[in-house]
Amino acid sequence: MPHVIVQATPNVTIKKPESLLKKLNSTLWETGHFGSPQAIKTRFVDLETFLVGVEDDEQAEGFVYIQLRLMPGRSQEIRDDLAKKLHACLKQDLVEQQSGRVSVQYCVEVVELTAAYRKEKL
Repeated sequence: MPHVIVQATPNVTIKKPESLLKKLNSTLWETGHFGSPQAIKTRFVDLETFLVGVEDDEQAEGFVYIQLRLMPGRSQEIRDDLAKKLHACLKQDLVEQQSGRVSVQYCVEVVELTAAYRKEKL
């Protein structure tokens, strides 16, 4: 744990998604809140169909959304700090890659999982 899910609309330029994932993982690892680097599991989900607002036929709006899923027990202060660090990492990596044609929203949500979450390494 944690799980990180990155979703991006196709009108947002992300030249090297794998590089972004490494930076996000490194950002989380450097916080000292996780037991091992291998505990951090990150994936990138390309979105094909999306709409921002109600009439964006030109697709002038786009977004990158990160959901960080954590086991219960971390304080609100720690969750807020993790969100801020991921948000800063995301913007630092992507803002300069954008063409300016698309207005991009950068979003981070931290979700605390229930105690019913189970995992097993085989």
